[in-house]
Parts: sequence; structure tokens; C-alpha cells
Amino acid sequence: AFKAAVLIQQWYRRHVARLEMRRRCTWRIFQSIEYACEQDQIQLHNFFSYLMDQFTPRSNKERDFISRMFISGESYKEAELEKYCDYESIEVPDSYTGPRLSFPLLPEHATALLEAFQQKQQLHARYILNLLHETRKHLKQLPNISHVSTCYSEEVTVCGDLHGQLDDLFFIFYKNGLPSPSKSYVFNGDFVDRGKQSLEVLVILFTFLLIYPKEVHLNRGNHEDHMVNLRYGFTKEVMQKYKVHGKKILKMFQNVFCWLPLGTLIDQKVLIIHGGISDTTDLDMLEKIQRDKFISVLRMKKRKESSRKPEIQAINGESKSGTDAAGTEAAPRFSLQLQSAQAPSTANRLEFSRWLRQTVQEQIDTCRRLVDISESEPEELTYSSMVSLKDVDEPCWTRQEEWKQILDILWSDPMPQEGCRENKVRGGGCYFGPDVTEKFLEKYSLQFLIRSHECKQEGYEFCHNRKVLTIFSASNYYEIGSNRGAYVKLGPDLIPHFVQYQANKAAHMLTMTQRQDIPESAFRALREKLFAHTSALISAFKAYDEGNTGRITLSNWATAVESVLRLGLPWRMLRPQLVRSTEDGMLEYKSWLDDLAMEQRSQEHIQSSLLEVIYRNRSNLETIFRIIDRDHSGLISFEEFQQTWKLFSSHMNVEVTDDGINDLVRSIDFNKDGNIDFNEFLEAFRLVKQCP
Repeated sequence: AFKAAVLIQQWYRRHVARLEMRRRCTWRIFQSIEYACEQDQIQLHNFFSYLMDQFTPRSNKERDFISRMFISGESYKEAELEKYCDYESIEVPDSYTGPRLSFPLLPEHATALLEAFQQKQQLHARYILNLLHETRKHLKQLPNISHVSTCYSEEVTVCGDLHGQLDDLFFIFYKNGLPSPSKSYVFNGDFVDRGKQSLEVLVILFTFLLIYPKEVHLNRGNHEDHMVNLRYGFTKEVMQKYKVHGKKILKMFQNVFCWLPLGTLIDQKVLIIHGGISDTTDLDMLEKIQRDKFISVLRMKKRKESSRKPEIQAINGESKSGTDAAGTEAAPRFSLQLQSAQAPSTANRLEFSRWLRQTVQEQIDTCRRLVDISESEPEELTYSSMVSLKDVDEPCWTRQEEWKQILDILWSDPMPQEGCRENKVRGGGCYFGPDVTEKFLEKYSLQFLIRSHECKQEGYEFCHNRKVLTIFSASNYYEIGSNRGAYVKLGPDLIPHFVQYQANKAAHMLTMTQRQDIPESAFRALREKLFAHTSALISAFKAYDEGNTGRITLSNWATAVESVLRLGLPWRMLRPQLVRSTEDGMLEYKSWLDDLAMEQRSQEHIQSSLLEVIYRNRSNLETIFRIIDRDHSGLISFEEFQQTWKLFSSHMNVEVTDDGINDLVRSIDFNKDGNIDFNEFLEAFRLVKQCP
């Protein structure tokens, strides 16, 4: 009996070890593919920024298109935005049976919304726009970093990424209670994208924010960015749910996102930001930045920067010329002469500040008219602008420095090694080490840092000697059963207490066999990734196949695959699930790639080489399509397609006549409706790939 017990124990331990190894491999696969996708997103928009810097419009028509596509429309003046998103002009029909809102909001309204969303009801567009209008007014009065005290409530609950998973938000409220004067919440960004109910999550959070403005605090995440939303689902979700007024709703969300605070400070001791820090993170600068200027953190166009640099240089008494940091020729600069004889006395700082801002703004407007660049500015004073008025005698920062501060706190991740380096895995932000954390906490007299931004298997994780806490609240993020969600509660002693959960009931009912099958979805995603890089893999394999035998060692297979995909995965460990076992340790790589192609073509009737390109570029193509489709109608006009084609052809130094572009447009408009939908756009891409 004793020997039997030992054997059973050994078997069980081996079995648990195998499950843990499979779970970790699954995790690495999902996370590597996720980060690679984020990297593609940033590289794509860097590419568009480069095109904007290099492209010279040949006519006013082209200039207007480029301005509409990339520059204007990012922000509206106050009156323009209210007129454009006028909710009062939208009538609610008598047949509408969903929840109704009236302002100021009451707790009963929040309860009605929760019940309605549980019943899969939809809030009318009028109420959505009205809610966003009121939320925007409230957010504009908030500082960049909110301050919370545990003196006024028993504890503060901090939640991480939700990513449109309404079930997780419901579960948090069920377990922890609804926001109230005695129940404070901090939601740490990334409310949207990936999940299917991002809009409902935002409506609930904004409703509680307006009902309990002192108890509910929302931080901006890297996904509260309309350029990210184009790729990861929020834009598509809104347009599907609100086909008539979706464009107005998206414009309001875009404006509300840029007004979200950048961080929250609890008892002056615990800082909550979405991503992390860098060795240059400056809280003083972050508190004074006009955060609404950064509608998309992914966008940092030099054309706009060129119109701001004269302002900064004039105030600081500097002058620069020549080329910018990237080595490209700078836009024309204009000297701003502030006439000191007309200036009021500096003894009255507020009067002097107003004169200074007015004079600089007049000069900047003149410069913009000269270079034909327009930029909408908010007309009313906000918290950020009032702070800047008080500190005009302090050094002014460049737009690039301010952008870098926001980029770092929204996109950065901690690392175990010392130092601070570029985050090449995500493509934005940085990796910061324990020494950077220690110096930052010491400089600002903080106890520890709470951040989100990374999915953790247990829902939370400490690092940097328990000085950095990652909290992630979206359970089953990659797959059912893949991870727990968590939230953390802080009392007056600031000792964290964690609550973990899995909101999806199906995760609790998985059998042992089903838990073992979880990795299959990960390997399926990995095989798609491998297939999408078939051509590059063949070239890499041939480098190891000196005799041109069509066979390579399994070790060389692993090395070649990593050199192409650069996912940082343990390919030798994953090999049994990706490659059939061989007796002599050699792999016939052409037949292996043929098997991958057969697996993908079983669902698509497309030539293999074209399908490979589509798989590799579909996300980028869809993002490009949505960028061109400015009204989010799901259709591109002939004019938009023609001007975009000119933009690309100028970058590739390809001479294409207007007649040639018109012929191409007509040839891919298969249903002859005068517009191009996404399927036709993909078909155009395939036609181009087939051309010699």
C-alpha cells in the first residue's frame, strides 16, 4: 500500500508538472503574438507619419485630403464639437424600451443601466451622446493626476484592464459592491478593445463617475486611443451597434479619452498609472502637461511639431535651425518677436501670462496660415491650461518631451534587469528595472507603484522587491481558463489585499482533459503565424540546407523559425506539437510547409502564396482601410482611394497616372456601387501582388 501511494504521488506530480509546462508554453505563445501585433500597430503608424513628412501635395485638392485624413478632424473647437454631436436634435422614439437617462444622474440610473445591459439591451444614441457630453465637462475640470485619500472611505479598490469584458465588471461589483460614498474605486485604463462589450463598460464607468465624482477615478490606458481602437475592435463595435449615429459617438469618445487623467495618487504614497515609468519620468511635468493635446499617443507628426517649436523657442529665448533629430529637413521656421515695449509689467503675473499667451498664439496662427496647417484649439480655460498660466516663468517643455512622458507611462513594462531601455517587444514605451523604480519612489517619497497593462496568470504580480504591483482584471483574457482576473483593496495602512476570480462560469466547469486541450488554440494561432511567413521561412531553411536536400536538423529548424518570427519562444520545447516526429532527427521542411498551407487552405479557396500574404498583412490592411475610411461607414470613396494610392506611390517612387488609378478603382469596384468595401480593398491588394 505504501509503494502504491508513492507511485500515485509520483504520477500525480509528473502530471501536474506537465500541465504547468503546457500552461506556461501556452502563455508565452499568446503573449508573444499579442506583443508582436502591438509592435506592428506602432510601426504602421510610424510609417504613415513618415509618409506625411515626405509627401508634398501637388494641389489644394491633395492638400485638403491629406489634412482631412491625418491632421484636421483630430480635435474640434468647443462650439464645433457641441454642434457636431448635438444630442438634443436626436429624438427617442416611443417604441424604445431601453433605459432612459436624465441629468444630473442618480444611483437609480446606474442600477437601471446594469439591469438593462444584463438583459442585452442597448442604450439609445441620444443618451450615449448626452452622457459623453457631461463626462467630458467633468473630466476637463480634473487634474492630470487625481488625488485620493483613504481617510474618507474605508478602503480604495483598484481594478486593472477590463478590455470590454462586461462580465468581469459585473463580477467585481457583485463581490466588492457598487461604488458609493464609502466605496471608492480606481479603474486603471484599458476599458476598451478586444472584448465585445467595450461600449457598455464605458457607459457604466462614466455613469458612476458622474454620480460619485469623488469616489470613482478613471485613468487613461494605452487603448484609450482612437488609433489603437481602429485595430483592436472598439471602432468596429461602435459602428456596428450605432449605424446611424456611430460616427458622432466615436468622435465624442475620441475627445473624452484625451481628457482622462494620466494617473492617481493614494495618500501621497501609492502612485497608480497604466503602464509604468522610465528613467526620465517627471511627475511635475506630467501634472502640468495639457493632456488633451495628445488625442493619440501613437501620433507624433513633425508637421505639427514644426508649428510649435517657434513658440517654445521664443518663450525660452532659444533659436534653432537646420535639420531635426531624425536628420530630415525641418519645416520653415519663423522668428517670433515679442515686443517688450508693449508688454505689461511682470509684477502682475496673471496679466503678463495672458498677454504672453495671446501674443504667442497670434504669431503661431500667422505661421500656420503661411504653411497652410490648421489646428483646432480649445477655447475655454481648463485645469491644465490654468496650471500652465501660473508657471510661465518656469522652463517650457517641447511637444516631443511631453509626448515622451505620456508614452512612457502608458506603454512601459517592468523588467528584472537593472537600467532602462527601449521596449522593442511592444514597439512603444520602455523597459524599466528595479533601480529605476527605487530612484523614482525615493524622489517622490512613494511606497510602491501600481500598474496594469500586462495580463498575469493569477491576475496580479509583484516585482522589483514588491515595489511594483501589476493588477489585471480581465479574466480568461486569451482563452477560457487561461488566466484569473484580480482587483486589489487598499486601506489606511496601504497594505494590499487581493481578490482573484474567473468571471466566466465555463472556466470553473472544465474537466482535466479540457484543461489539457487549452493549448490547442494557442498552437492553432502559432501555426497561422508560421504559415503567414512561409516565404521567409523557406529562405531561412535553405541557409541551413547547404546540399539542397530539402532536409534540415530539428535544431536548425528551431533556430531558423526564431530568426524569422522573433517571438522569443522555446521552439525546441514546442516542436512536438508543430512538427511530426522523425526517426533520424531530420525535417523535410517543404512538406512541413505544405501541410501548414493545406491546413489554412481548407477554409480559404485562395492561391497559397496570396493567402500567405493576406494572413501576414490582414490586420495592417484593415487598419489602413479604417484610417482611409474617415467617416467609418465601411466604405471608401473613389477619391479617398485615389489620393491614398498617390500617397503610397510617391513613397515607392512609382509613377502612376491619374487615368491608371481611375482604371484600377473601377476594376475593383465589383458591385459597381461607386464605393470600395473592405473585401474589395483586399482584392485590390491581391491583384497588385499578382502583378509582375
